[in-house]
Amino acid sequence: MPLAGVRVVDFSLFVPGPFCSSILADLGAEVIKVESPGGDPGRRYIPAQFRTENRNKRALALNLKAPEAGDVVRRLARAADVAIEGFRPGVAARLGIDHATLQRHNPKLVYCSISGYGQTGPWRERPGHDVNYVAAAGGLAFPGQWRKPPVRSSLAIADLGGGSAAAIAVLAALNERSRTGRGARLDLSLFETAFFWAAQRHSLDAAADPKAHIFPVNDVFETRDGERITLGILEEHFWENFLRIAPELADERFASDASRRANGDALSERLEAVMRTRSADEWVRLCEANDVPADRCLTPAQAAELEQIRARGGVVARGGERFALFPVQADGGRRTSLRRGVPTLGEHSREVLVELGYDDEQVVALVRAGAVKTG
Repeated sequence: MPLAGVRVVDFSLFVPGPFCSSILADLGAEVIKVESPGGDPGRRYIPAQFRTENRNKRALALNLKAPEAGDVVRRLARAADVAIEGFRPGVAARLGIDHATLQRHNPKLVYCSISGYGQTGPWRERPGHDVNYVAAAGGLAFPGQWRKPPVRSSLAIADLGGGSAAAIAVLAALNERSRTGRGARLDLSLFETAFFWAAQRHSLDAAADPKAHIFPVNDVFETRDGERITLGILEEHFWENFLRIAPELADERFASDASRRANGDALSERLEAVMRTRSADEWVRLCEANDVPADRCLTPAQAAELEQIRARGGVVARGGERFALFPVQADGGRRTSLRRGVPTLGEHSREVLVELGYDDEQVVALVRAGAVKTG
């Protein structure tokens, strides 16, 4: 496993931090999820997402506000390579898990803070969630479909994108540490992550065409049986292939990419009508036979059953549940694994504390003091 031997302590909640550490865990890192005795709120709000992002981890239920927690945190920091927190600026310091505190115990620690707007700037203490970050970053300013208004994606773009960016930054810092021997303090803003993504798709020029990123033949369409399929017709040869299936769209107004865009509303209307003349099965079969990019709009549960997913080992099962693994293969196979299921609250508290040097009597004392909860 690429990250075998790397130890991560994750103090974060909800999505971004846990998603970051789940990537590291899939790649072989040992991750200890630290949550309060009341549990990560994600356990209650979106349990399916919580389970996906916290498999492959051990769980330690620790009351960071208890006086006895300080010694546990100190031992965790000394044993870790990476620490992740996802609170608003200032909260980590009040809980005694800020960079300055942990770095004193372990100068080689890679410390990653994930927050809505970053640790600096006038918005640093502003509250927010994914939809706020995406909106403020410009991600909801432009439509994703021709002749349709902007809509919010069902995917948590800033949260998942931020977790991915944090994982990349952590790996870069670990690589740098291997050369310098020094740890790092990483400051990731979910808002800036959404802005970075939006800036890849849209120009920062206020006068830019708001439709420059969309095409009338690269869209979602309803078929005769009420299903939805996507067409990904960008290149000219795909359009020519599609005309073999739908010759009624052969029109001088649609003869080139420029003319298709110039007459986009008319083409979009015609396409919608044409796509309703056949079932989704018929369209997909015809598109496959004529080398036209087309796919049904499926649910994740349906996608998990696809032959392509199965052929590449994209889904693994543990304890009666199915999970999607980190998607990159190396050297012709997956160098990721599902070693653990989803931990219950405090399931590994005793095990982790013993590894940190506490004896049974000390563990019992921590539990009685309300500093620790065991599963």
